[in-house]
Amino acid sequence: MTTKRQQAIAKALTSTIPRVPYFDAEAIRGAAGSRRMRDLPPATALWLAAVAYIRHAHTDYDTLLDDGYGRDAARFFVVDAINDVLDRWGATRRLEPDATDEGDDLASGRIDDDQE
Repeated sequence: MTTKRQQAIAKALTSTIPRVPYFDAEAIRGAAGSRRMRDLPPATALWLAAVAYIRHAHTDYDTLLDDGYGRDAARFFVVDAINDVLDRWGATRRLEPDATDEGDDLASGRIDDDQE
């Protein structure tokens, strides 16, 4: 049985990123439906979860962090790769290079040292 929130997240996923592969869609829906995201509107939770998922699963973001780049620098370097994935998946929007993504910690469950 699915909840109204789960249905709203699934609808937002279909309308925002219509060609996302099933495996990736499942991970994004799971992150968007997590407890950390429950206070956000479904479409916002979906977008933040999608961007965070793509950043960690489809870019060199984590490698850049491991190599000593700061979070903001690493994010700067992967914006184009994130947008490439969003384009392949038919996304109706793109990540702006200068946009901050505070929701990444919510979506991924990670908290950086500067946020503790």
